[in-house]
Amino acid sequence: MRVIQSVYGFAGVLGLILAGGFTVSAQDVPDVGPHPPQPMRAMESHIGNVTGHAKDGKMNFRRYCAGCHGDLGDGNGENAQWIDPKPRDFTIATFKCRSTPTGTLPTDQDLYNSIGRGFTNSNMPIWNTFSPQQRADLVAYIKTFSARWEKEKAGDVIKIPPEPPVTLESIAHGKALFTKLECWKCHGPQGKGDGPSASTLTDSKDQPIRPYNFADGRDDSRFKCGSTNQDIYKIFMTGVDGTPMPSFADVIQPNDAWDLVHFLRTLQIHRHSKENEVLAAAHGVIPPYVEKQENNPAPAAQPENKPPSSGGH
Repeated sequence: MRVIQSVYGFAGVLGLILAGGFTVSAQDVPDVGPHPPQPMRAMESHIGNVTGHAKDGKMNFRRYCAGCHGDLGDGNGENAQWIDPKPRDFTIATFKCRSTPTGTLPTDQDLYNSIGRGFTNSNMPIWNTFSPQQRADLVAYIKTFSARWEKEKAGDVIKIPPEPPVTLESIAHGKALFTKLECWKCHGPQGKGDGPSASTLTDSKDQPIRPYNFADGRDDSRFKCGSTNQDIYKIFMTGVDGTPMPSFADVIQPNDAWDLVHFLRTLQIHRHSKENEVLAAAHGVIPPYVEKQENNPAPAAQPENKPPSSGGH
């Protein structure tokens, strides 16, 4: 009887040890998979008055993000082969949604917003279940994957001027710019994403990419980088890095960008908007845009060269 009790006692202790071992294995013992290089310094993020720490973001990244983005943050997670569009490669630190000029790093707030917003029409969900601190920690950890964060600062946030009133003239000018800047070659004349270049487009990693279809859907939920008019203005001025969508900051003036925003809203034919109200009042007809003449003063009249008088004395 004592022998049997000893055996059962040993089995119980062994069970507790094994159970404890599984807990330790999952949480405390490093796995043997690939790991990102150790950052040169403890990376942080700053979101308002919240400071994120890379060391505190690692566990959530490995648990929720590495399956797609990979342990090295290179976009080669175990699920990546079945995903389209492909997961973001954090090692090159190129990001679509930014408030900073093209070619520059995004702000911590930009990355924080992307985590909370997710990306429609992709496998990137809305991670608003994370607390503000957890999201800030994830931002800090994401920054450990690229040496750019050690060498560069985020770009300066672009300034967004107040939006002018929506008028038929601004819509007409936006349509003229849509043609002049050849936006239709990718997005199509009606903004359906079916322009002549649409089928040839690839991203910076040579993966096929589709231009945005403005006419599809009844709301703005499919906009990846935010759905307000200010967000669309921002895209014109920052570009969408890693895609064929360039920045127009050096090409158009702020008011031009606002006119483009107003026209693009009319391409969302199922959306209730101020732009579509203005267009409906004009019976759905956008008039040709006439360039304004500069108000330069007329040149002063030149005195006539009269022949000298032939009269004598």
